[in-house]
Amino acid sequence: MRRSPGLFVLAALVLAWMAGPSSAQAQEIVVGLNAELTGSIPVVGQSSRNAALMAVDEVNAQGGLLVGGARHRIRLLVEDNHDDPAAAAAVAQKLIYQDQVVAMVGPNASRDAIPAATIAESARTPMISPWSTNPQTTAGKSYVFRACFTDDFQGQVVAGFVYRDLGLRRAAVLYDVASDYNKGIAEIFRSSFTKLGGQVVAFETYTTGDRDFSSQITRIVSLNPDVLFLPNYYSEVPLQVQQARNLGYEGPIIGSDSWGSTEIVALGGAVMNDQFFTTHYAPDIATPEARAFIEGYEERYGSTPDDVAALTYDAFGMLFHAIQQAGSWEREAIRQALAQISQFTGVTGTMSFHGTGDPEKSAVVIRIQDGQFRYYGAASP
Repeated sequence: MRRSPGLFVLAALVLAWMAGPSSAQAQEIVVGLNAELTGSIPVVGQSSRNAALMAVDEVNAQGGLLVGGARHRIRLLVEDNHDDPAAAAAVAQKLIYQDQVVAMVGPNASRDAIPAATIAESARTPMISPWSTNPQTTAGKSYVFRACFTDDFQGQVVAGFVYRDLGLRRAAVLYDVASDYNKGIAEIFRSSFTKLGGQVVAFETYTTGDRDFSSQITRIVSLNPDVLFLPNYYSEVPLQVQQARNLGYEGPIIGSDSWGSTEIVALGGAVMNDQFFTTHYAPDIATPEARAFIEGYEERYGSTPDDVAALTYDAFGMLFHAIQQAGSWEREAIRQALAQISQFTGVTGTMSFHGTGDPEKSAVVIRIQDGQFRYYGAASP
């Protein structure tokens, strides 16, 4: 059978796309950021973009990334996913198929990272989520990694902190049932707290975009819990705390890493004082590496970096390390180099990998005092 020349051309194009950009042809290394620049958590996206630009500029100021004995500049493409899962998947497709990035950092929110990770995995393109803690983001995938701990770990950490450190036994939970992150960590907290001997007396839900939580909080108050756990985003928590206080709840209120933006204090004011939350790092106990990052970020942007910024900076650090270790910026070589990282020290601490894309790393507890995030203690399950 005589084959058409057109078939050979098409096959060559498909093979070229599967391999990703050629290190022999490209002069720049093109990477993408898939971030929540607008939508319900724009501060998350802004922090992520700030840190990404800083990481890339630092490399380019040195002449570029040293790969195979020569330096190559990094070109960063930033796309807004609007904190919408469908848009996050579409952004992933654009970065991978149209822009031909060698790897993608982000999304941050788990509800966006999970669908984007499916696209990255099917396209055999490395992806590193800075802030997505839901296990589904990396589960069953070999091209998807993260720079943060997982909800399995964090849910146990929060449960242990409430039960052992605060000595509280009766907990209530209010969470967004439509969001993978909120739902996942709420369920892990309930399971872990119950195993420790505690009792979850209320497990109330709402849906993304709700503004009135009075019926759920009224029921929670009637059950007289010792503590209220709100594993929800910084844009929602101040209103929930305010309504809980107005309806007569006087006990401690606990949060998770989704509280990590200082915007939560700007929105909530004094009502957020003396609340606790778990997160990835504390600027006031920073290591020398973290201190250099914090000072550089403050000088450039005029504000202290939050956990999303720190994790994004670490995600790019992991990516650049992998490219240099691989001696190539072809997608498969980057994936293999990322998979071979056993330990990486970033500004959020030391991460250890054990054959998956999920690092083992420590968590910290922050207490909000006088509008500031203050280190309270280290945390473990």
